[in-house]
Amino acid sequence: MKEVRNILGWLGMAEEQSILQDAQKHVDETYKTVTYFSEAVKMFIESDLPGKLTAIEKVAKSEHQADILRSKMVSELSESLLLPPDREDLMHFVKTLDKIADWTNGAARILGFIEQKLPEAVLKNISAATDLIVTSVAKLKEGIQALAKNDLKKALADCAEVDQIEHQADDQKKILIESIIHAKLDPTSLLLSYQLAEYLEGVTDKIEDAADFVKVVAIKSR
Repeated sequence: MKEVRNILGWLGMAEEQSILQDAQKHVDETYKTVTYFSEAVKMFIESDLPGKLTAIEKVAKSEHQADILRSKMVSELSESLLLPPDREDLMHFVKTLDKIADWTNGAARILGFIEQKLPEAVLKNISAATDLIVTSVAKLKEGIQALAKNDLKKALADCAEVDQIEHQADDQKKILIESIIHAKLDPTSLLLSYQLAEYLEGVTDKIEDAADFVKVVAIKSR
């Protein structure tokens, strides 16, 4: 019978349980980073400055926790009994997930610098881009959970949805930039808004990178 490999349950050895638990925590922390950012965008749109700053702080703390987990896992993997290909695969996956949290934190920092009340059209498109990120990372999380349960069909379907959302995010970035260009913004807000558009699309790119890796592992596990 063919041995089944997957990203969160690749061996089941007792000495690897700590890494397995940290991997699941890392996925959860990455997801929280994105949801906190969505909360910050909502507060920004509602002109709730204290709420925005509180949510941005949550993003930073969550990203820091994800970074701690990444460092811990890389250290543990370096000393683990996993075969080199498996170890390298998991290291690559952990670093890819960490980039999602990094880029989300970067987007949150930029949001924190925007002080001007942006026009409704810009706010509407920032919200739409953020919704795509939340939907995408939720699908990535579902795909990872499906892969851990060896439900390869669902894992691949979830990854396909992430791909579709990334294409939507590309289109949404164009629409957002057009709304920024046509808005009457001061130079600082114009620059920050444009950078935010770049980061929002960048987050979905990183999510797609992680989904591509899940897809590869699922295909290998067939």
